[in-house]
Order: sequence, then C-alpha cells, then structure tokens
Amino acid sequence: MKVKELMSKLEFKYSNEKEYLQAVREVLESIEETYNSHPEFEKARIIERIVEPDRVFTFKVPWQDDRGEIHINTGYRVQFNNALGPYKGGLRFHPSVTLSTLKFLGFEQTFKNALTTLPMGGAKGGSDFNPKGKSDAEVMRFCQAFMTELWRYIGPDTDVPAGDIGVGSREIGYLYGWYKKLARENTGVLTGKGINWGGSLIRPEATGFGGVYFVRHMLNKINSDLSGKTVAISGFGNVAWGAALKATELGAKVIAISGPDGYIYDKAGLNEEKLNFMLYLRATCNDVVSPYAEEFPEAVFVKAKKPWELKCDIALPCAIQNELDGQDAKQLIENGVTCIAEISNMGCTPEAVNMFIDNKILYAPGKAVNAGGVSVSGLEMTQNAMKLNWSAEEVDTKLKTIMNNIHEACVKYGNRPDGYTDYVKGANIAGFMKVAQAVLEQGLC
Repeated sequence: MKVKELMSKLEFKYSNEKEYLQAVREVLESIEETYNSHPEFEKARIIERIVEPDRVFTFKVPWQDDRGEIHINTGYRVQFNNALGPYKGGLRFHPSVTLSTLKFLGFEQTFKNALTTLPMGGAKGGSDFNPKGKSDAEVMRFCQAFMTELWRYIGPDTDVPAGDIGVGSREIGYLYGWYKKLARENTGVLTGKGINWGGSLIRPEATGFGGVYFVRHMLNKINSDLSGKTVAISGFGNVAWGAALKATELGAKVIAISGPDGYIYDKAGLNEEKLNFMLYLRATCNDVVSPYAEEFPEAVFVKAKKPWELKCDIALPCAIQNELDGQDAKQLIENGVTCIAEISNMGCTPEAVNMFIDNKILYAPGKAVNAGGVSVSGLEMTQNAMKLNWSAEEVDTKLKTIMNNIHEACVKYGNRPDGYTDYVKGANIAGFMKVAQAVLEQGLC
C-alpha cells in the first residue's frame, strides 16, 4: 500500500468530504509500515475494503412543529464495517451533520470498537435536525419520523445505534418507543436507554469516566498521577460533565469548562456544588456557561474564547472535531501542558497533533481515549441479552478493565525506541490489526 496513491484516489472520489479524508489519512499514515509487512493483507486488498463503508442510507425526514408547519430534514445511517460484530455507533442530531462527518465518525468507530475487544462493528448516523429549542412534542414527532425510515435496517444482531450529540435519554426514549411499535418486539436495539427499561448504570458518565481512566494510565506510565493536576475541559455535555466529575474525584483540579458562548476560568476548581450547577445549566440554559460566573463570583467568564489559552497541566477536548488547532497547541505547549487526551472524536487538527508528538508531549486520540462510552453501550447490550442489570460498581469495574486493556494495546504498538509512546500510532495499529484479520478470515464478503 502506498498512502499517497490511495489518498489521491479517495480525494478524487470524495473531494468534498474533508473530515472523512482527514480521518482516513491519519490511520493510513500510522499503519503503512505494519500493513506492508503483511503481504496477505495487500493481496486481499484489505485496506481498500476497510476505508469504504459497507453501505450508506440517506432519507428525508418530514415532521410537523407545534404550529402545524412542516419541516424537512435529512437522515443518515452509515454502516461502516461489521467484521467484528453488529454495527454499533451513535446517532447525532445537530445542524453540522453531513455525510462526511458521519463517514469519518463511522470509520473511527470501527477501530474504536475494535480496541474495546467487545464484539461490535462500526457505524454512525444522525440528522441535521437541531433539538435545541424544540418542545418535547416536536422532538418526539421528529424521532418517530426518523425511526420510521431507519427501523428496517437496524436490530439487536444487525445494527445497534446509541446517542451522541443532540441525542440524549429523551431522544433515545422516543426512538426506542417507535421502533418497538414498528418492529413489534422489545429488544436491545438501542443503547443509552432509561435504566427502568433496559439501560445501563453509569452510561451517561461513561465516556468522560473512561477518558479520565485512560489519562490516569498515561500519567502512571511516566510515574505521575492526577493528584493536584490542573485540568482544562472544553464542551458542556455529558462527556465534559463525566470527565470533570471523575477528574475531581481522583484529585485533579478542573479549572476550566466551556460552552458555545466562551469559557469559565475557576481558579479554585470545581467541587460537588459546582458540578451540580453544571448539570442544572445544561438542563436549562442551552449549554451556555456564562451564568456559572454569576452563580460563583470567584469564577471568570471569557466570552467567545477557548480554554486552551490557559495554563494547565492537562487539556481534555470534549466538544467536537477539530476544536483544538495549531495555534491552540502552541499556546498549550508554551504554558507547559503535560498531557492532552481527546475525549471528543478527532478533537485536534493534524497540525496540533503533530506539534504535540514532535514535542514529545503525552497525547492520545479519541478512538482510544473516548472508547468508554461505546464500551458501556456494549455492556448494556450484554445485559439486555442476558435479561439482567448490573450494579454501577460492576459496570465501572468492567469499564476500568477495558480502558486499561486499550491503554496496554496502544503502548504495545506505540512505544518508540526513544521511550516516547506514540498513542496515535499505537491505537491505529492495534485497532486495524484486529479488524483486518477478521476481514481476511471471513473471505470476500
């Protein structure tokens, strides 16, 4: 395989899908040497088969608002690869959703799910619908219209969607209720369900919790820990909240959180009261963070800026793709950051990633760091299949084991002779090898 030649073909074919092309390039550059040491992969054209999704469904979603007006959105489901198990990946409802975004997320999901060691393939889906500001009735009508098109293509042993940006417990409830009516069966076809009807404990926190567990392993590898470290976090959803909660529990000081309006700098750090207020804001203020500074006057609100300009030990991007760019990376490095871990998907631009690695700063990509969310979704699938519920302690113990195993796999393939661990290379090779071997063993299908 020659990365340049394959990327040229993909760029010609998908010239307008920049996020998808960025994700593919990162993986190909990491695995090129390993791939070329396996002539059986090249003979079977494994990489050409893996970089293309198995299928893509696109459909219109007509729905009616509370005033009786009709709206049309576009729905998608990208079933990327099921060599390891049923397709698995979230649904995202956000105006920024495009086919390119979902293909990049589905591609990343394939390797992320492989890293968990759970039997799950990769997929992603969603719509350009924005649930913000919509009534419960409007969201329900949209979810029912969306599921009316999607239900034929999913199932507990076929494709198991979950939540993502804009798809929380409310949306999952409406989607599952309509699926159950259409399919006339009560199965674990969606994850992120309510705990009273098949959901798993600690699922809302799992991505953030797992990310912090991974960071702890990264620090332990260099004989350090979270105690006393200052942490800056972007984003204001379940992921950011879970990361802030677990980092605080483990002795770190979270000094920054952010939203679409800017960021909060809280020198004293978050505590239980502030974390609870963060939950309140998310539920009532459309994810803006400025009211935090009104509630806690010792905190400072910085409008329309990102928290990466602050001096911190650990930076945790928890919002959206490419949120941390080269200029942000330069500021973080100049301010002495020691660890950056993407809890968002592809949260750093290629320029930022290269700067961190070139400066031998601990950096780990989303496909490894944020795998805790889909891991607990996989555990929810297991609980559904067994018709039981595990305690929060049982789920958390299994999550810790999975994140430890992912870290060990990254170290196995990412350790360099100079002692630095390239977590990007490690995660990509570890995930790719598992998927590639499965594709090879299953023949041309």
